[in-house]
Amino acid sequence: MDNEVVVDLRSDTLTRPTPGMRAAMAAADVGDDVYGEDPTVNALEAEIATLFGHEAALFVPTGTMGNQICLRLLAGPGEEILADADAHIVTYEHGAAAALFGIQTRTVVSPRGLFDTDDLLAQVREGDWHTMGTNAVAVENTHNRGGGAIQPLAELTRLSAELQDRGVALHIDGARIWNAAIATGTKLSTYGQLADTLSVCLSKGLGAPVGSVILASAERIAAGRILRKRLGGGMRQVGILAAAGRYALAHHIDRLADDHARAQYLAGRLEVPADEVQTNIVRLDGVDAAGLAKAAAEQGVLISQVASDRIRLLTHLDVDDAGVRHAGDVLAELLGR
Repeated sequence: MDNEVVVDLRSDTLTRPTPGMRAAMAAADVGDDVYGEDPTVNALEAEIATLFGHEAALFVPTGTMGNQICLRLLAGPGEEILADADAHIVTYEHGAAAALFGIQTRTVVSPRGLFDTDDLLAQVREGDWHTMGTNAVAVENTHNRGGGAIQPLAELTRLSAELQDRGVALHIDGARIWNAAIATGTKLSTYGQLADTLSVCLSKGLGAPVGSVILASAERIAAGRILRKRLGGGMRQVGILAAAGRYALAHHIDRLADDHARAQYLAGRLEVPADEVQTNIVRLDGVDAAGLAKAAAEQGVLISQVASDRIRLLTHLDVDDAGVRHAGDVLAELLGR
């Protein structure tokens, strides 16, 4: 590539710690987290549990580990999780539920990953002498492959109540739930009370270098701590990373609105309908994805090919207004828009 990279829109995981975050990490009070003695981790877990209105929380290295621990807390070998066909737990976690825990996943196709409650409930099986019943439903909010689409709160609320009546659990993959909360004005505790288990990510829009947190009852989190150890996620003086998460909670949630505004700018510049861009993800469909990605990179703009005819653009902490304008100009010219 001849030109220096000006803007990287491949993912919001590309953010780097800000100077303030690095200072917080350097000053972190630490202990051995496997012993439960890291004060910064304990503070992070307590803070996030309070934010989402759950009894307890558990800091884990990655969102994939967090999701998989949650799924195992809700289903065992040979049992079933129902999810969207494009869900992260199905598409991007390398079959971990089956490979690690023997959990069966069954999927429902939903436009942009936004479920219809009646359609989803129609697929929930009660189970009998020859059919495995559904242990849990997993919902992603916001939906990654759905272009950052937000699950409507009314639908989530109804789904949660209906599943509770049927004795079926609800897991929310909330890697970008912060974006949903900022975009809709929904309290994090409102989302939290709907889920039996919830995973949230600190290393995407919030800009921490590493880490996710799972939320559930105190009993489930105690079991989750053992699963984390079994999966190799028992960490020692990890308060250095938890401090980044605490800094992100204090400084980087409200600013997600800036990312959303920049995504809207890109949508307008690239003639993507505004109602298809609810948060920080812009999808370009019906394009020569490989060719567009190569041509854009040659002009200093990195974008993500997620299908042969689809590009995904993500705004984030490390992309400012000038970067978004440059990316918009480059892509508009390449697309003839």
